[in-house]
Amino acid sequence: MPNYAHISFKPIWLINEKTVYELGQCEALILTLSETPIFPNYRRQLLHVSLVKGAQSTTAIEGNTLSEEEINELIEGKELSPSKEYQAQEVRNILEAFNTILTQVIDGNRPLLSLDLIKELHTKVGKNLGEIFRAIPGQFRKENVVVGKYRPPDHQNIESLLNELCHWMKNHFHFEKGQSFAETVIQSIVSHVYIAWIHPFGDGNGRTARLLEFFILLRAGNPDFASHILSNFYNETRPEYYAHLDKSTRTGDLSEFIAYAVKGYLDGLKKVMATINKSQVEIFWRGYIHDTFSHGLLTAKNEKVNKRRRNLVLSMPYDRPVSIEEITLLSRELTLIYKDLSDKTIDRDIQELIRLELITEISSNRFQINQNILKKALPRKAQKK
Repeated sequence: MPNYAHISFKPIWLINEKTVYELGQCEALILTLSETPIFPNYRRQLLHVSLVKGAQSTTAIEGNTLSEEEINELIEGKELSPSKEYQAQEVRNILEAFNTILTQVIDGNRPLLSLDLIKELHTKVGKNLGEIFRAIPGQFRKENVVVGKYRPPDHQNIESLLNELCHWMKNHFHFEKGQSFAETVIQSIVSHVYIAWIHPFGDGNGRTARLLEFFILLRAGNPDFASHILSNFYNETRPEYYAHLDKSTRTGDLSEFIAYAVKGYLDGLKKVMATINKSQVEIFWRGYIHDTFSHGLLTAKNEKVNKRRRNLVLSMPYDRPVSIEEITLLSRELTLIYKDLSDKTIDRDIQELIRLELITEISSNRFQINQNILKKALPRKAQKK
């Protein structure tokens, strides 16, 4: 078999101190995400967003132009215009692959990397794509190809190269014997790059590589609602993605690609954590409001009045002030409730919410929820000097 210098099946990478630190941060965030209770409805929403972003990103890298809105329409069973049917099928395939992998991993089916697994992932990528898809789903290419300036290995060497890859993955990363978090992340990234290098199929190699990366992370305990992170990062930084991939191909050194991917993984985990933290704050705040109206000293004895005031503060946004003119238009329900009430009634309602310390007036006729209540609910820590 010819010698492909960059495809060495050796750990040709150095993990610098910054990347080691970032991997530690990733592990801490994964642990926190895994142990944070989330309401089932919100968890389903997070997973839905993750799958949509993941499908949109991994296909967009290959030129698919469907938006997240259009992908949501597909999930809802709506038909897109005939001119977009091929792109729609590409996305359906990835969504189906994501869901199949999720189900298999949850059910305990966590196989090692194998030729059958790689072929199975490619079969999902190419399903029902017809002749435009320049490959037979699940079958290795039968001819030599050139990808830009890169000439992948001879087609006759594909099977032996993939067998060696699977053998190396098993021995070097030893999933079945247990592996560290850092080893899991590095294995997922290295597997991705090696599939791109070997380029075993006529089409769909990138999507197959990213599906494999997704599978390895999920298999090791990556939360399902964080499954889109790397594909999304690669898509958002597409020029860097291709530049790092090209450099690693020329040198055979994966150090920079790993550092790049780990940084993106960390940034994505931070965004997911921030989203969940925001939901936790919203849950606390709603509970605090209900508790105040259940046990607080209210000036009104009329249940209808108190319910109206409670709905008013529940409708206020968490992150910005609102004017007196806007405050009764925050929801359709509020608009219907207040349309026949006087300005004095609105003012009394607002003053009661201020007295209960649920909202504050930050300037003339501009109000926001009482941020001090939220801050007091956070753990206390020493002030910075």
